[in-house]
Amino acid sequence: MKTIFKNATVIDGTGASAYQADVVVNEGKIIKIGQFDAKTNDQIIDATGKIVCPGFIDTHTHSDLSALLNPALSAKIRQGITTELLGQDGVALAPLPEQYISAWRKNIAGLDGDSDSIDWHFKNTEGYLGMLEARGSATNLAYLVPHGNIRMEAMGLEGNPSTREDVAKMCEILERELKAGAFGLSTGLIYMPCAFGDTAEMIELCKVTAKHNGIFVVHQRSEADDIIQSTQELIDIAKASGVWLHISHMKVCGKKNWGLIDEMLGMLEQAQKEGIRISFDQYPYVAGSTMLGVILPPWVHAGGTEKLLERLASPELRKKMIEDIEKGIPGWDNFIDFAGLENIYVTSSKTEKNQDAVGLSLVELGKLRGKDPYNATFDLLYEEENAVGMVDFYGTEEHVIKFLCRPEQNVCTDGLMGAGKPHPRVFGAFPRVLGKYVREEKCLTWEQAIRKMTGKPAEVLRLTDRGLIKEGYAADIVMFDPETIIDKGTFVEPNQYPEGIDLVMVNGRIALINGIESYACSGHVLRA
Repeated sequence: MKTIFKNATVIDGTGASAYQADVVVNEGKIIKIGQFDAKTNDQIIDATGKIVCPGFIDTHTHSDLSALLNPALSAKIRQGITTELLGQDGVALAPLPEQYISAWRKNIAGLDGDSDSIDWHFKNTEGYLGMLEARGSATNLAYLVPHGNIRMEAMGLEGNPSTREDVAKMCEILERELKAGAFGLSTGLIYMPCAFGDTAEMIELCKVTAKHNGIFVVHQRSEADDIIQSTQELIDIAKASGVWLHISHMKVCGKKNWGLIDEMLGMLEQAQKEGIRISFDQYPYVAGSTMLGVILPPWVHAGGTEKLLERLASPELRKKMIEDIEKGIPGWDNFIDFAGLENIYVTSSKTEKNQDAVGLSLVELGKLRGKDPYNATFDLLYEEENAVGMVDFYGTEEHVIKFLCRPEQNVCTDGLMGAGKPHPRVFGAFPRVLGKYVREEKCLTWEQAIRKMTGKPAEVLRLTDRGLIKEGYAADIVMFDPETIIDKGTFVEPNQYPEGIDLVMVNGRIALINGIESYACSGHVLRA
């Protein structure tokens, strides 16, 4: 049975002007675009007054574990996302040698969560992608090879500089994982053990990535005080390796660093003139979110979570942590310095014991516990075995718009899918761009915004059959009301689905219609 979207306002994802047409879908593909008479056995979707566009592609997401635990991925489907890129920030699920399973689960719990409900013995990317396929998912899922996982397999979790032999081993592992279908390499140069890798290490890994036509997706070493040096490092890596550079969740953190934005963007422009391929993604909010453990100095993380907990148990080392936070460490992004204890909020905890901390700033947490904010926070991290999420406020609306309007930009959620009170981007990043920044503030046209959600990220990932409303392309389709689409979640009450999205289709099957999910789980695991 064919499905026909009748009388649609089509925005095709190329950036071209909207036009009126019918869109015909059959057997998972878009087969015709034009004006057609429906037959009695066709499924007709009345798209009068609605925009029909490609499904949204989320290039920075943390659904890695959630896709296994809850394949419906409601928070993504309900905002129109039909494809997600997993394996972010250099710390994700695979590869995972069996001897490191316990330690690694603790290391990633603050980003991706943890669960005893899955079998963690999938070993590598091939095993992990196979598990995703066996479970099925509502969205299409693509994967990046995480630098931290590679480093762990090659040389453990200690913070040692890599030798030539270590780098050669990492390159072998990366080659194996890319051949399993990953779309590139990710790193998070503030996360352990990625942060222990130097520029030379990254260049060699990116040479392998470039050979496989993959992308280098990077949470750079600094998004604050050292943003200029950090950006130069990325340019140097891309220039030396030939890799496509994709910078994660573009931002500049802290009032004292906002004046560096234009210089940093100028560096990217010059690099592109020299032939370096550069893109970046961004979520449309003035606050970020990650694991609370990032407030701790880098040396606290060396050796993994077990060593971190041992150090948190030491009163003397706690004094050293506070001293390093207050004085700073050259080259370290100090979240408390650029955001402030009062602007960092707890979003989740692993156990019931500390649920009363969720929603509190670190200052408020200190008052609740009758302690200074530092030791109250250290206690929380210790008791929760570092599995604590947080939100930090770092920027301004002016800067959100500045990055949003850049030609290199595409939209993402960076959605941490845990319980508690997550960042509202988990539920509303894409509708927020359309409702707030297109309809209300007119920063972008509908065509420009939808390109940044569809055709542009498809180009970054080199997807040749998704991201456009085009005959022969996969039928990943969103239909929404341009008069009502908007995000609803707030930082106080984030767990709210957006309004205005009438239908979401993934590979030709309806995943959402009129607010009701079908739980069809028709997503595919995509391989490069």
